[in-house]
Amino acid sequence: MRTHSPRARDKRCNEETVGNLQPSATEHGPKGTDSSNGQPKIDKYFKAMMDMGASDLHLKANSPARFRMNGSIRKTENQPLSNEKVESLIFEIMNDYQRKRYAEKGSMDFAHQLGDLDRFRINVFRQRGLTSVAARRVPIDILGYDELHLPPILRTLADLQQGLILVAGITGSGKSTTIAAMLEQINCTRACHVVTIEDPIEFLYVDKKAFVNQREVGLDVDDFADALKYLMREDPDVVLIGEMRDHETFAAALHAAESGHLVFGTVHSSTTASTITRVLELFPEEARGLIRSSLVFNLQAIVCQKLLPGLDPKAPRVPAVEIMLCNSTVRKLIAEGRENEIQDVIRGSREEGMIDFTEALKQLVDKEFISTQTAYAVAPNPDELKMRLKGIQVSSGGIIG
Repeated sequence: MRTHSPRARDKRCNEETVGNLQPSATEHGPKGTDSSNGQPKIDKYFKAMMDMGASDLHLKANSPARFRMNGSIRKTENQPLSNEKVESLIFEIMNDYQRKRYAEKGSMDFAHQLGDLDRFRINVFRQRGLTSVAARRVPIDILGYDELHLPPILRTLADLQQGLILVAGITGSGKSTTIAAMLEQINCTRACHVVTIEDPIEFLYVDKKAFVNQREVGLDVDDFADALKYLMREDPDVVLIGEMRDHETFAAALHAAESGHLVFGTVHSSTTASTITRVLELFPEEARGLIRSSLVFNLQAIVCQKLLPGLDPKAPRVPAVEIMLCNSTVRKLIAEGRENEIQDVIRGSREEGMIDFTEALKQLVDKEFISTQTAYAVAPNPDELKMRLKGIQVSSGGIIG
C-alpha cells in the first residue's frame, strides 16, 4: 500500500488562495479599512468581491477571509481575523434590533447596500461560541434570460396571470436570480401590483409598467406569518414569497394562487418530482390529501436548477434547468400520488417546453457552455447522458429514438 508523507498530505490539503488583499496584510483586512471616510470597514471586503467577481464572502474568527469564486472557496493570504475583529466588522452594519436578535438566537439574516452598487445578503451566525459571517453578492443589475442562459419557456411562465410557480434548487443555485428575471419581465410588461415578502430583500426593483412593494422580514414586518396575514389586503396581482419554509407559508401561497394571483416561491429540493414530495412533507399526514388536490388545480410549473462551472470566461457559472409544466398528464399523476412517473412525462414533452436535467446538460455540452466532465459529474444518470450525447433517446420503456 502506498503511503503519503506528512508533507505530501499537507500539500494535498492546501486551499487555493486569492493572494493578499493588500501589500502588508494585518488582521484589519484590506487596505484602507478605517472608517475615516464614513464608510463601514467591511465595505472594503465587499468592494474586493466585486473587483474579483466573487459570489460569496466568508469571515470566521481566527481564520483569514475567504471568497467563493466560480464555485470554489479560496482563502486570502491575510492574517487571521480575531473574533473581536469579525464582530466589529459586522456589528457596524447591523442595527440595534439585528444585534439583539443575533445575541438571542445565534443567527441573523439581513441585507446591506454598497452605496449605489451591489447589495449583499448576509447571514451572521455563531459557531463554537464565536462569530462567523456568510455574505452573498446580489448584483444591482437584473439580468435577462439570454444573459443568464435560461430557457425561453420562462418568458411564457411569467406571462401567466394566475397560479403557483415554484423555483427549486439547493442554496446558491441561482433561484433568486431566475425569479428576478421573471419579475422584471412582469415589471416591464404588465400594469399590475407586485408584492414581495423576503428575508432579506435581495434584488431591488424600480417601478416601470408595474409597481413593486417589497417587504423585508425583520425590517418592515416581524415575520412571514404577519406578512402573509395581511397580504390579500394589499391588493396584489403578483406575489413573491422568498422561501417556502413551513406549512403556514406554503398554505398561504396556495391560498393566494387559488384567489387568482400569480405566486412565485422558492423551495430547497434537487428535482421537480422531489419538490412535490418536499412540499407535501411540510404538512401533517391528515392534511396532505387536501394540499395534493390544491396542487393539482393551482400548480403551474416547477423550475429546478443547478449552477455549474462554465467554460466561457464571460459565463463562469451556467444554470442547468429542469422544467416541469403542469399539463393534464402531470396533474393526473400528482392527483394519484404517482410523482415518480413525472420524469418520463418531462422527457416526452419537450415540444411543450419541458426539459429534464439530462437533456439540459446535453444542450449545455453541445453549446460548449460546460465540459463533458462537469456534465457527467452532476448527471442524474451518467449512462443516460452518454447515450443522449450520442443522439439516443431513452425512456423507462427503453430506447425510443
